[in-house]
Amino acid sequence: MKDMVVVKGLSFQYANGARQVLKQLNLTVPEGGFLGIIGPSGAGKTTLIQAMNGMIPHHFPGDYYGSVTVDGRDAFDSSVAEISRSAGTVFQDIDSQMVAIVVEDEILYGLENFGVPKKEMEGRITESLELVGISDLRYRSIRSLSGGQKQKVAIAAILALKPKLLLLDEPTGELDPASSRQIFSILRELNETQNITVIVVEQKIMLLCEFAKELGVLSDGELLFHGSVREVLSHSAELEEIGVQCPRVATLSAAMAAAGIGDGRMSLNLDEAEEMVRRCLA
Repeated sequence: MKDMVVVKGLSFQYANGARQVLKQLNLTVPEGGFLGIIGPSGAGKTTLIQAMNGMIPHHFPGDYYGSVTVDGRDAFDSSVAEISRSAGTVFQDIDSQMVAIVVEDEILYGLENFGVPKKEMEGRITESLELVGISDLRYRSIRSLSGGQKQKVAIAAILALKPKLLLLDEPTGELDPASSRQIFSILRELNETQNITVIVVEQKIMLLCEFAKELGVLSDGELLFHGSVREVLSHSAELEEIGVQCPRVATLSAAMAAAGIGDGRMSLNLDEAEEMVRRCLA
């Protein structure tokens, strides 16, 4: 299995910035991975995503050290357009990402910019809409859509370009719980059936507990933890100290383990926590 993203010794400070936003950061994400990135405000999460899609340093200049490789391309030496042939990005402010009035035209815009042959366009539009379950929105005005529907349109527009990597910066920030879960269900389906690598910055840790394969924790520009969801959440005390609110089931598991109660296994959801407590009571 090859590596989709490799970050080596990455340090970055924005032009005229007062401090380094990323500090000697090392991270590897394999092809087909699903990584959730968490951390307190100002930890450097968005900056890391922008370094992966080439926006840094090409659109946001500054002092850049180390390297970021995406699908074999060096993000420093490659243009944003070149990186975007492998990586598609869904930004936090979804309205700023929309360029068309109608859903179909939003998807068509990217295809035309990438020079996709006209004979392929119809098939790609249809397929991408079907993949995210919004074929019925094809001729709708984007202005009339809900936040969740707009997120799905943004994902469909990227999928039409057949990316190998999806980068998402807090895609559920303005969505209700049901819509948030729908978006993550789509991401998992794409990851499992299309082998698309997913890297998502997200504050809703319970969603990541259910859908992500790995977690990475950023604090003050440094990668504090990186590993399986259970492994990272086993550090719940340290996470709480830096301002990351862990799920209560994780906090309970850690407290019980610290007290020598139970088998030390980290619970990721209510069902697992209930089973853990029942075993202890038995």
